[in-house]
Amino acid sequence: MKDYGKVRSTVRPEEKVIDEFSVWIASDIQGVTEAGIDDQEGFTGFEYNLVQYDKDEYIKLIDEKNASLEQQMTDTQIALCDVYEMLG
Repeated sequence: MKDYGKVRSTVRPEEKVIDEFSVWIASDIQGVTEAGIDDQEGFTGFEYNLVQYDKDEYIKLIDEKNASLEQQMTDTQIALCDVYEMLG
């Protein structure tokens, strides 16, 4: 994983871009407008956090999130069964 921190672009980025080797995640995308100072031109564009994962890293990250969600679903189902038993 490479965290590029805050980056800027004049083009609005896609939140997720997958290329041949990597998965690029852009988050906290915000429009930015800065006025020019003296002879310097201003900036109008977007600022966002950019992280690059290699594909294997990203698959592992998604797999871990899925496992966590599955556990939460199981816990919720057990809790609902307990509620139904109390009502019955």
